[in-house]
Amino acid sequence: MDQPGIDASCAGCGVKLQTADKELSGYIPASAIERVPAICQRCFRIKNYNDASTVTIDQDDFLKLLGGIASTDSLVVHIVDLFDFEGSVISGLQRFVGNNPVLLVVNKIDLLPKAVNYNRIRNWVQQQAKEQGLKTVDVVLCSAKRNIGFDRVVEAIEHFRGRRDVYVVGATNVGKSTLINRIIQDYSDLDAELTTSRYPGTTLDAVHIPLDDGKSIIDTPGIVYSHRMTELVPRSVLQAILPDKPIKPLVYQLNEGQTMFVGALARFDFVSGGRQSFTLYISNGLEVHRTKLERADELYANHKGVLLSPPSVEELDELPAWTRHSLRIPRGGDYDVFVSGLGWMQVNGTGGALVDVYAPKGVKVLVRESLI
Repeated sequence: MDQPGIDASCAGCGVKLQTADKELSGYIPASAIERVPAICQRCFRIKNYNDASTVTIDQDDFLKLLGGIASTDSLVVHIVDLFDFEGSVISGLQRFVGNNPVLLVVNKIDLLPKAVNYNRIRNWVQQQAKEQGLKTVDVVLCSAKRNIGFDRVVEAIEHFRGRRDVYVVGATNVGKSTLINRIIQDYSDLDAELTTSRYPGTTLDAVHIPLDDGKSIIDTPGIVYSHRMTELVPRSVLQAILPDKPIKPLVYQLNEGQTMFVGALARFDFVSGGRQSFTLYISNGLEVHRTKLERADELYANHKGVLLSPPSVEELDELPAWTRHSLRIPRGGDYDVFVSGLGWMQVNGTGGALVDVYAPKGVKVLVRESLI
């Protein structure tokens, strides 16, 4: 057996194992080096306690790894989070993968209300992917956590890969490791599954999982995108903003001059436009407070971190200050105001509107055609 700390890699996340420094990635106690499979202390704590320590991912190394895909003959499976599509899609992926086919797997469809039209969702994803410059051979909707649509994912991989390796790419926290663990059950005899956790940055290095036909599934590190709110909030807030059950839409009838706060994470001002309804699609664990626009600044100053929470007063110090985004909603269509990592607000009227959105600096905020 390879000696951990020299040549061996963690069976959970792929990082090189070492016994010298508890603070560095890949640490494994000397007493555990003979375990089969050997996993680092970080993966051990995630598996047993759902407790992930923070490890920095080297973006230069990641780009080198991703850039190497173009020279291979492989199928690229790009996993995105439907709840955070624009935040989790890999910008410029096509130039990294060259002429290799890209299968777009859209995870977490279980978070949408049960009455949604999945054909509409799939068409929406195809259009958004096209606008992002992605040339996909197919789009598959699924929920790795709930095992919804997974048969279609396996069938698509089998159909498009032939006898090639499969590279799995995606941002952090899109359910990539959960999905790969399910693929392993169908394709491989490997007992050691990847580590899964709801904390970003779990997969630390490329993990090669042997398939029955001699090829491999190669899991790449999750890309950390700082434009996602999930990457900015403290861990204590993460569970509140990451939905784990179907979202219950919150519908509000608003006149211009009204404001909605989502905890102390974001603020939506209806600056001008006719009376219309707005529907929030956010985690069920978040509270919304309405007030008049003229009172919004005072309410925030007096109640942020207490009535308006999460985050708490102490946790707010860890977040960047808010930036205002002034967005004009066009007339005559259905549009969402999207805040990466938090959710979106659907504008239900067709008369147009002017909306100001406040969110931590760096978080992606945009107007898009309605998902639902």
